[in-house]
Amino acid sequence: MHLGDYLSPDQIIAGLESRTRSEVLTELIKPLIRKYSFLDEQAVHQALISRENLGTTGIGEGVAIPHGKLRDLDDILLTAGLSRNGVDFAALDHKPVHIFFLVLAPEKSAGKHLKILAFISRLLQDPDFKNSFLHAGSREELWKLISRV
Repeated sequence: MHLGDYLSPDQIIAGLESRTRSEVLTELIKPLIRKYSFLDEQAVHQALISRENLGTTGIGEGVAIPHGKLRDLDDILLTAGLSRNGVDFAALDHKPVHIFFLVLAPEKSAGKHLKILAFISRLLQDPDFKNSFLHAGSREELWKLISRV
């Protein structure tokens, strides 16, 4: 599995500016809305908020993997973002979140969806990858890092 198969440089935000969970979700959705005109921003946001209401996707150690499923989606879509200041994302460890990977999946794609979530989670447990992500200075640096895995 390669994250570059699901991401492109225009789906990476190297300087998230949002301060709240809802705002960061909106900011992470924007690149997908620009690229995929069939997506409904409100429907995507609602799918993500509904998932967050079941339990936070802020898994701790500065990482969140917000995700949701959409009925009219044919394949998995990703965005990645870096918040230099950190966001209160109701993470399990109550620490600010700096690294975000947003995953949107078709409503009926449990297997692939779960594999990508697990892959991202394992990847972010690698201290070298995580440190490189946190210290990347630009979208291009993040893309080089992500496209290698």
